[in-house]
Amino acid sequence: MKFMNLLTGTVSIAAMLSAGIASAQTMEEIIEGARAEGMLTTIALPHDWCNYGEIIASFRERYPFIEVNELNPDAGSADELEAIRANQGNMGPQAPDVIDVGLSFGPAAREEGLIQPYRVSTWDEIPDAIKDEDGYWYGAYYGVMALGVNTDIIDTLPTDWDDLLRPEYANAVALTGDPRASNQAILAILSAGMARGGEPGAETGELGLEFFAELNAAGNFVPVTAASGTIAQGQTPIVAAWDYNLLAWRDSLEGNPPMEVVIPAGASLAGVYVQAISAYAPHPNAARLWMEHLFSNEGQLGYLSGYCSVARQVPMNEAGLIPQDLLDRLPDQEPYARAVFPTVEQQGEHRDVVTSQWDAVVGAAVQ
Repeated sequence: MKFMNLLTGTVSIAAMLSAGIASAQTMEEIIEGARAEGMLTTIALPHDWCNYGEIIASFRERYPFIEVNELNPDAGSADELEAIRANQGNMGPQAPDVIDVGLSFGPAAREEGLIQPYRVSTWDEIPDAIKDEDGYWYGAYYGVMALGVNTDIIDTLPTDWDDLLRPEYANAVALTGDPRASNQAILAILSAGMARGGEPGAETGELGLEFFAELNAAGNFVPVTAASGTIAQGQTPIVAAWDYNLLAWRDSLEGNPPMEVVIPAGASLAGVYVQAISAYAPHPNAARLWMEHLFSNEGQLGYLSGYCSVARQVPMNEAGLIPQDLLDRLPDQEPYARAVFPTVEQQGEHRDVVTSQWDAVVGAAVQ
């Protein structure tokens, strides 16, 4: 199923008022409630991830009466859910109001009762395939899995996952987090499993773990949480990550060292990230304003500025709301044309295999 074909629909003015807890509130009441709360607590939003630095700055500018309290920008999706569990009833600054997690973590959070419903005013422009019908979670942006390569160290660019097993890539290949907790790392393993012919789900979990076990045995896997700094230092010369992160890191390095971004050949893996409000949010009105901001024209254009494709991209483009320079800035669209978007169920099956079997099959503690 191709994501871009799902981006259809028109805005319903009443959409915001049609879900659960928000049904009795007007936008003015939400704003006044947020003013009284005075704070929004986010978690796991690195400023160079999908342009979150500028998105947070624009939210602060729009709502100067709300202090944005940023928790643990390097946390993974599983860590975000654990932060909600650990802070039930805590009204202090350690309790997240909102989360940004991989697609499979949204339904899991709803099932556990960790999130609450809220439909943003642009609800009808979010494709049905990437939102919970009752408004508990909804996809904001996506990219495709790629390899970022420090070309000061690596002479020959890899073109596919199996290339990474070659001796020339000794002590070179890294993930962006612990595969038991990081959605980005979990789906890098899914991409590797797809490259070996696996159908997204438990099969890609098994095949992807098999690949990383071989990579580790060959001495090519580096058990370090990779970021732009580790690439620059030469600690992780090749990193599997979302293309938008790698492109942002490339820009920030400004050629020191030079960096190339490669989309592995074959099936291209796309990954959607979803937004949700904690069921125990100390600042629920500020959280609703944050969601409105992310799915507004301004918020969606903010993501686009960070090389991310967005939920409302097609209707916004059809309405002439996306400047041409932002469209030109987007990554090469050929990998997106052949991208595979695993379902929530497939991602959940894959995640369960990876998180439960990584230690036994691969045995490398990523730190």
